[in-house]
Amino acid sequence: MRWRTGRKSDNVEDRRGTRRVARPVVGGGLGIVVIVVVAMLFGVDPQVVLNIIQVGDSPVAHSPQTSSHPPQDDELANFVSVVLADTEDTWKELFRQGGKQYKEPKLVLFTGLVESACGRAQASTGPFYCPADQKVYIDLDFYRELKERYKAPGDFAQAYVIAHEIGHHVQTLLGISKQVHTLRQKMNQTQANKLLVRQELQADCFAGIWAHHAHKARQVIEQGDVEEALNAASSIGDDRLQKRSRGYAVPETFTHGTSAQRMHWFKTGIQTGDINACNTFEADIQ
Repeated sequence: MRWRTGRKSDNVEDRRGTRRVARPVVGGGLGIVVIVVVAMLFGVDPQVVLNIIQVGDSPVAHSPQTSSHPPQDDELANFVSVVLADTEDTWKELFRQGGKQYKEPKLVLFTGLVESACGRAQASTGPFYCPADQKVYIDLDFYRELKERYKAPGDFAQAYVIAHEIGHHVQTLLGISKQVHTLRQKMNQTQANKLLVRQELQADCFAGIWAHHAHKARQVIEQGDVEEALNAASSIGDDRLQKRSRGYAVPETFTHGTSAQRMHWFKTGIQTGDINACNTFEADIQ
């Protein structure tokens, strides 16, 4: 991926190495209920909140001295900053063409444990987007895991991960996330999971949309890059992850889509560059 000449985003919040201070959980279980209620008001799926809140641990108070920019000598952090800036430029233009204004999200770099408006999360949660504060969170060690554990190396594979989370931000700005949340409250768990899969697949398609327009405008894609992204999408499909962890897959519990589905929708986005082609909610998804 050609990224070294790209501009860096001003929206990176570097919390790595911040001082950790243990403090009691305010209100215990009641505090968690309050967080969930607030999350619902913002259109956040309560299940997402519950998945990332670690009830038994003491929260972490972040030191106020957090850098708004990654260290100049930190190549991976710089890479993330450049990719984030590229998503900003791409979606800002696409929103402008649609008569809308794009609100840039923040991206938080953290190590080990982080607090967000959606709750506290550990690095094992993986990269995630919180609609309540409109921030993307990522522990850069995830990229080592992506390469070594999931066998999906490459800088464009790493860019795909960021672009997918930004896809969720786009869904939030367009009101899609709130609509999905409202509909899921009226469904049983199996139906709700199926709707969540469609939302995740659309984020994959939006990642492809970014790649299409970023290359068209700035020629960022090199030979082999698309294959890297498709390999990453395949490596983190629900069916593949479940078979790796338990030896078999349970489709009714899928929340992100199969490997084949994730690759299909990323390819749809990158091949068409058309947001309207990403309507996973009305598509026939097998």
